[in-house]
Amino acid sequence: MITVREADVRVGARLLLSGVSFHLAPGDRVGLVGRNGAGKTTLMKVLAGELAPVSGGVRLTGSLGYLSQDPGAADPAVSVRDRILSARGLDRAVRELRAAEEAMAAVGGGVELERAMGRYVRAEEEFQARGGYAGQGEAARVAAGLGLSERVLGQAVGELSGGQRRRVELARILFARHDVLLLDEPTNHLDADSVAWLRSYLGGYPGGVLLVSHDRELLGGVVNRVFALDPGRASLDVYNTGWDVYLEQRDAAERRRVRERAAAERKAASLRAQAATMRARVSTATRAKNMERRAGRMLDALEPVRRVDKVARIRLPEPAPCGRMPLGAVRLVKAYGGRSVLGGVDLAVDRGTRLVVLGLNGAGKTTLLRLLAGQEQPDAGRVVHGHGLRLGYFAQEHDTLRADRTVRENLAAAAPHLTDGEVRGVLGSFLFGGDDVEKTAGVLSGGEKTRLALAGLVHSGANVLLLDEPTNNLDPASRDEVLGAVGTYPGAVVLVTHDEGAIDALRPDRVLVLPDGVEDLWSPDYRELVALD
Repeated sequence: MITVREADVRVGARLLLSGVSFHLAPGDRVGLVGRNGAGKTTLMKVLAGELAPVSGGVRLTGSLGYLSQDPGAADPAVSVRDRILSARGLDRAVRELRAAEEAMAAVGGGVELERAMGRYVRAEEEFQARGGYAGQGEAARVAAGLGLSERVLGQAVGELSGGQRRRVELARILFARHDVLLLDEPTNHLDADSVAWLRSYLGGYPGGVLLVSHDRELLGGVVNRVFALDPGRASLDVYNTGWDVYLEQRDAAERRRVRERAAAERKAASLRAQAATMRARVSTATRAKNMERRAGRMLDALEPVRRVDKVARIRLPEPAPCGRMPLGAVRLVKAYGGRSVLGGVDLAVDRGTRLVVLGLNGAGKTTLLRLLAGQEQPDAGRVVHGHGLRLGYFAQEHDTLRADRTVRENLAAAAPHLTDGEVRGVLGSFLFGGDDVEKTAGVLSGGEKTRLALAGLVHSGANVLLLDEPTNNLDPASRDEVLGAVGTYPGAVVLVTHDEGAIDALRPDRVLVLPDGVEDLWSPDYRELVALD
């Protein structure tokens, strides 16, 4: 389990947490909450041992599984099945068992056969110790629960989409049966059925779980404790309740703080008014000073009123003039490792059109947007740029950001015509102020990367936006800002999303369904496919 004692956590010069202490025990299912940039991902990294607190200590007992927002790359040549089984070393045990079987079949008899049989016995024992056939079955059930089909299990990791790879890493962590799970936005890229399965699985998990999620249903169905980060006070408030009761207690506590402050301010004002009338007389001057001190102590002892969280002021670019059809595609073909992803997709993006791309995970949605954006080249077919095209591309994996560049440098590269003062002004509207603009993009949370990538679109003059899961990792307030900006943008939009609210904001007029490449006029009948893709 995890014990944190008097920990101070900083990012650069900014103090995120001061003197934080808590314990995560078996059966604890904790929701870690706070606005984007409050320090949720940073605290996760401290607990996982990737970062160290500047003071205090973190002690781990048992094994730990950590799903970050950007999981480390697995060997692309490894099969999905072996990647999941490797969590318990079962992949190696299976390979050794098969090799031992082949060795027995290859020898004729005598001493060589005895050696081969001894090798097989040892391999069989290791296989059973790692979980055996029951373990293989369990891995398959976890994979199926997260929407990884038998066909996907046989593919190489390198052939998968970003969303599928993250599912694989989540499946691997769950299959490992760690004593502690740290899950940062585990529902990203999951369809509705997979989210429901995960909610049920985590609800009965015997170890400790600490998760960051903007999925209110997941929090409501899983957590029995809540850790709330307050960046204004650099503190962590612990609520030993479920999600719904936490919301009630948080709001009630805030109302109580407001009432107490109002009462104390009235009392302090009264004391100071009395002191002012008594200060002029020598006989009562001492009493007046004491009353002033008492009023000051009364106000100093008050808990601070929780500040309203700032919200990024997100707006999309004013589109530059363009022709009737600024972007198109003719018979696009793309394959990875011999597996066809796109098999001849045609597309016409007219000026101002609002197109949503639907399809199951792995159907080629992200691949299509990368081809349209020029991030990859098709194996056959071509992308057609019309008159006056200006593309803006938001990548779900934040590929448009350079991890080694600072926040300021990333935006300056995306909008080279802006002065340094204008760059800082844009960043400020996206909640990057002070020292935050000099942080490298590689240390940002998923929500912060999303805001930075969107900031890069503001002054692009794009008249066609390619948006791949633009609401991932965002807190509810920032998500609402993004959806409002998408809803009022007058240019053309090609959108990939699992977020039904994003579809409602876009108000699409056309739909492209992959992998078949069928294009159709939008109908409400398609909406139910959004959460299932």
